[in-house]
Amino acid sequence: MKRILVTGAAGQIGTELVPALLDRYSGSRVIATDIKEPTEALAAGARFEALDCTDAGSCRRLIEEQGIDTVYHLAAVLSATAEGMPQKAWSVNMDGLFHMLEACREFGCTLFTPSSIAAFGPGTPADPTPQDTLQRPNTMYGVTKVAGELLCDYYHARYDVDARGVRYPGLISYMAPPGGGTTDYAVEIFHAALMAGRYTSYLEPGTQLDMMYMPDALRAAMELMDAPADALKHRNAFNVTAMQLSPERLADAIRAHIPQFTLDFDVDPVRQRIAESWPRRLDDTAAREEWGWAPEYDLRTMVEDMLVRLAERLGVTSPVA
Repeated sequence: MKRILVTGAAGQIGTELVPALLDRYSGSRVIATDIKEPTEALAAGARFEALDCTDAGSCRRLIEEQGIDTVYHLAAVLSATAEGMPQKAWSVNMDGLFHMLEACREFGCTLFTPSSIAAFGPGTPADPTPQDTLQRPNTMYGVTKVAGELLCDYYHARYDVDARGVRYPGLISYMAPPGGGTTDYAVEIFHAALMAGRYTSYLEPGTQLDMMYMPDALRAAMELMDAPADALKHRNAFNVTAMQLSPERLADAIRAHIPQFTLDFDVDPVRQRIAESWPRRLDDTAAREEWGWAPEYDLRTMVEDMLVRLAERLGVTSPVA
């Protein structure tokens, strides 16, 4: 029986990962942790523990007391939020990861921690972005992600910690609200389409970014963790992708179901600058070859499922026949 710890369980990924872990690993024990209570995880049957991952002693004690063998370390300050509080972002994103790696080293745990397309920068080839390439990000979030990738590589090489991870693109989810990321428009636009019939994008027309629907993101994490260790070369920073979107391309797909939906623009220069430093399209060949990665959702199927499920959560009529 697996004994799994999830940090940041109240966030966008954790809210859905905890129930997915319970479904995938039937009979396993899942401990959901955060600095705020993740009600969705508790409803799914996970045990909840309050945990500040910047507290090294608390991380170590919880892993030891609960006999944890697998950690999904999701706690982080996201891209746009991190630019407003870079010191806190460094503390949460780096100190938290360091404490978890140290605990995993001591107690022999396997660790998953997500990196991001933010780990690249304006000097990186943008279309496609190779698996191994220049990484010189110009945001604090990106800096912590590159440093985190290297730290995980170090702990594997130096201490044989089985640390694994993917570079997530923007994630689209009907469960958790946006959490301060640059790609949050791709979630907000669905809420606005269903509730108001219009949306104002903070990114410019034609701003293309990699995106993925949350069910694929969850599956990527769990499939990577299930992969044989000896098959993995790029253990801690696999490019993964599913689709490439701009605000108007996503709006056009929504109009297939809500013809009257309108899209306006009021550009946020901070988030626009961040978006322009990120890849337009990732090359995920390494993930496909090393552990069989393949997305299940494309733009059409994602939009249809998102509209149906979000409409149900919002208590409105679904526009999808």
